[in-house]
Amino acid sequence: MGPGGNSLAIRADRGNERNLTPGLRVVVVLGATATGKTDLALRLAEAVGGEVVNADSRYFYRGMDIGTAKPSAEERARVAHHLIDILDPTEPFSLGAFLDLAYAAIENVASRGHVPFVTGGTPQYLRGLIEGWRPPPVPPDDALRARLDVEQTEVLFERLRAVDPSSAERIGPANRRRMIRALEVYEVLGRPMSEVSESEPPPWQFLLLGLRQDREALYARIDRRVGAMHATGWLDEVRQLRDQGVTATTPSMSAHGYREALAVLEGSMALDEAIRQTQVMVHSYVRHQETWFRRFHGVNWLDSGDPGHVTQALEMVNEFLAE
Repeated sequence: MGPGGNSLAIRADRGNERNLTPGLRVVVVLGATATGKTDLALRLAEAVGGEVVNADSRYFYRGMDIGTAKPSAEERARVAHHLIDILDPTEPFSLGAFLDLAYAAIENVASRGHVPFVTGGTPQYLRGLIEGWRPPPVPPDDALRARLDVEQTEVLFERLRAVDPSSAERIGPANRRRMIRALEVYEVLGRPMSEVSESEPPPWQFLLLGLRQDREALYARIDRRVGAMHATGWLDEVRQLRDQGVTATTPSMSAHGYREALAVLEGSMALDEAIRQTQVMVHSYVRHQETWFRRFHGVNWLDSGDPGHVTQALEMVNEFLAE
């Protein structure tokens, strides 16, 4: 599993070179929120000598532990984890930055003879990694974004359809953040993002393990988890973030339930209403994740409600590594 042999250089989105090892084997554990990805990845990594590379955008931020269901210190002590707690909550982050860090972390794990387990539920980051996306080299323009952000979503979508119909079709009519990014790229470069965004898959072998669960059972699990988060100090966590200067407009606070918890602290929302709204938002996000994951090819889907799913996954991993 080490990097021996010739390496293939792939140019990163910000112009540096990535040296990627042909034939390196990478296991990806994906699935919707609360399907059990953390537990499965830990068990598999322990069994075969692996390390976890995080691909969940919520886990990047320090101090955001309870509300993100971040792996605990005990879990991280069992298996080495990468790309967790790498940012302050006020720091910006991007898909391009994640790809640079993730490719480097995977190669680093493999260079020590360990198996990389990429684990997370952020579909865009996972797909970008697997397919080798290269986001356009356009830094964020806060003034331009602010100007676009005052427009209604329908207006943004029609504007995007006029200048970049391919991106509009891919993004859809509801994702304001990605619409604004596509329009930003067009205004800066004068070319559609669909023309300047390139893909070159890494020269690796992937085993994709997907977890899913009966929708109603998953919703019930999510609802219990949100209640437990508040019972174990979520409001105190958000209070500490607020004291550090984090506000409702800080991008990291887009993680589900954080703005609602902040509203409780500010007295503009009751706790039971914050819990209810958070549960509904996470239900909606699960549907969004499942829509994205249906577009992935070659996923080996497992039912996390089946007691035998860990054994099934381990058999697949062992076979994959032995090939």
